[in-house]
Amino acid sequence: MEMAIVLEIAAGSVGSCIAAQNGGADRVELCDNLLEGGTTPSYGTIAVAREKISIQLYPIIRPRGGDFLYDDTEFEVMKKDIRMCKELGCDGVVTGLLTADGRVDKIRTTELVELAYPLGVTFHRAFDMTVDPFQAMEDIIDCGCERILSSGHRNTAVEGAGLLAELVNKADGRITIMVGSGVRANNIAELVTTTKATEYHTSAKAYEESQMQFRNPNVSMGGIPGVPEYGISLTQADQVATIRKIAEEV
Repeated sequence: MEMAIVLEIAAGSVGSCIAAQNGGADRVELCDNLLEGGTTPSYGTIAVAREKISIQLYPIIRPRGGDFLYDDTEFEVMKKDIRMCKELGCDGVVTGLLTADGRVDKIRTTELVELAYPLGVTFHRAFDMTVDPFQAMEDIIDCGCERILSSGHRNTAVEGAGLLAELVNKADGRITIMVGSGVRANNIAELVTTTKATEYHTSAKAYEESQMQFRNPNVSMGGIPGVPEYGISLTQADQVATIRKIAEEV
């Protein structure tokens, strides 16, 4: 079975965006703070990324880490960030808003989709925090989003593959289900076979050693011991190419 596979890379820097393109990715989800699941990158990061890559660029619109229940001030920030992305020539944005009872915030999501137009909108893994995935999918369709990024309500897509397959089936072409979280070269074939999804999301990253010669062992910038201070997480072009090759050969 051969399907046209779309590969999106979660990139935490302009360097990772370039590596994603060099490896053959179709789209970049540009984020800051990947260890928190991704927050909105800076104006400069988005602007330079747009200058450096020609593939689709979708910055995440998420004003902070944590939950997806936003107050009025945070919502204002999200709207301004979407306007910025439009001005900078992005192809789309990635966002997700929930209500306190674990449902899709349809009113605010629809407002952001309308504000983003003609940019595309992906509803991110806030979806995996909803109380009912099938109702959430219908709500997101109603809001006008073009795709949902999901791990099937589990920590990894491999664990959630069964639900992902159900979502792909029930979506029936009305919205794209993009499989993400823990997607690697060693499981992409299994995921393609099981879920029948056509879009996949991965960071394809590895830690590269810092060039710093002096290293202070007594200080952690985040105040959390064990977080690598002298390694940089970067997307690897060869990993991107390998994942794409395997997926397309299934």
